[in-house]
Amino acid sequence: MIALITGASSGIGKALACTLGEKGYDLILVARRRAPMETLKKTLKTKVDIYAFDLAKEENVYALYEKTKDKNIDLLVNNAGFGLFGDTDETALSRELEMLDLNVRALHILTKLFLKDFVERGSGQILNVASTAGFFAGPGLNTYYATKNYVLRFTTAIYEELRRKKSNVQIGVLCPGPVETEFNQVAGGRFFMRGLCAKQVAEYAVRQMEKKKLLIIPGIGNKLCIFAARFAPYRLMLRMVYHIQRKKQTC
Repeated sequence: MIALITGASSGIGKALACTLGEKGYDLILVARRRAPMETLKKTLKTKVDIYAFDLAKEENVYALYEKTKDKNIDLLVNNAGFGLFGDTDETALSRELEMLDLNVRALHILTKLFLKDFVERGSGQILNVASTAGFFAGPGLNTYYATKNYVLRFTTAIYEELRRKKSNVQIGVLCPGPVETEFNQVAGGRFFMRGLCAKQVAEYAVRQMEKKKLLIIPGIGNKLCIFAARFAPYRLMLRMVYHIQRKKQTC
């Protein structure tokens, strides 16, 4: 079995690489930074190929596909992404567009290209990494929340398309809440509550993938929050999310 993981140099991507490697998967690791992946490779017992690509650049996304499309990949994990704290009139447009390119465009392109291959072959699995943010609007972290809404809805719609075709191809979406990763350093804030361990999230995600689950939401607290939000007034949820994001920037 072979898994391709983007954003594999740290955080959830790194943890998924370790978890899948322990299960016997050969790995194709992708991230901007080669050095952390080389270090990770030394700890893994299965075959590991490394590609240092900045997937915010569209040409690199297509280059990655061309280099890996004939490797008989069994599992595609679209994990690469980042966030940016701040009010929308104050954050840098260039950085937000880079986020859209990575969080949305790269994921969309890789999902679509490998999906077509998997459907033609009659097998394969895709795991797209969204967030609990995908269920909400996110004042204070607006563009990131919007990208994760895209990932969530894009993935769940594909699931239904595949189900109606009675396809053997599986797709799921991982929606973690706060996780102890490099996200905060990149986004310019920090969580005011302790996040889940990335390894914990990865192990849970793999178990749920094996059960062919569509929505993978680690942590009972996250599940309850998403459920309760269905019954809260929309404007109240906007105010609550705003205060949560503001606290991340000031704590």
